[in-house]
Amino acid sequence: MLDSHVHLWDPRQLDYPWLPGTVLDRPFLPEDLEPLLPSAAGVVFVEAGRVPRQAGAEVEWIRDAARTRPWIRGAVAHVSLEAGSTTRDLIRRHGEDPFVVGVRRNIQDEAAGFTADEEFRTGVRLLGDAGLPFDACVRAGQLVELDELAAACPQTAIVLDHLGKPAVGGTGDAAWRRALEQLGRHPNLVCKLSGLATEAGPGDASPELLRRYLRVALEVFGPDRCLFGSDWPVLTQAIDYRGWLDLVLDALAGQSAQAVDAVLRGNAARVYQLPDDPYGKDLA
Repeated sequence: MLDSHVHLWDPRQLDYPWLPGTVLDRPFLPEDLEPLLPSAAGVVFVEAGRVPRQAGAEVEWIRDAARTRPWIRGAVAHVSLEAGSTTRDLIRRHGEDPFVVGVRRNIQDEAAGFTADEEFRTGVRLLGDAGLPFDACVRAGQLVELDELAAACPQTAIVLDHLGKPAVGGTGDAAWRRALEQLGRHPNLVCKLSGLATEAGPGDASPELLRRYLRVALEVFGPDRCLFGSDWPVLTQAIDYRGWLDLVLDALAGQSAQAVDAVLRGNAARVYQLPDDPYGKDLA
């Protein structure tokens, strides 16, 4: 299995402005995650919201951890894609680094129209030139913007985090589904089956309701364009690791063995261009 979306952080090492005052304000380290993983599982680390100036230090911290834990298969690094020449230099360096397998610039709290900025779009296009996918963390109300971004940057693989963060059990289901169906028309866009339980909150949604959202994503994108992701440790606010994995497996009931393997492993390996042999990658 490949978990396409995990976070690790240590507030003693780096600064995370969003952590203070939350139940997550403590270190979550590789040794905390490892016992939770199924046998022979690998993970993709996704940037965890440290201050932008520490993005490079975050990658080096994870790289150092991966030297003795080959199940950490690669890192999705933060890059401020709207930063002009600085963006170009960082993307070039990341594109040459086998450990950096993608880039995320978290845009879920940006003002409307942010993704239409030409400097930002140039950064997204440069990711495609460098062979790096763009992880898009957006809220449901931003999916129309993401549709426009995917159309404007067709050579860049775009990974939709957390099914676009629908308000699970809320009144926006129909609009979310319409927006998701529009996104499904872009061949350069894939969807992570992640983060959904947290959007519902603890005790706010039944397993059957969560499975229904997962099945919508599987129907829209097909199992060849969906990736399993846990969003650990953020998911611990609503569900445990095994509980989320079981929900995704339940949503996949009736799919072929090949489709299940694609969602749980193959699609993440393809999108993030991960080598078959994790022990053979160069972490230098």
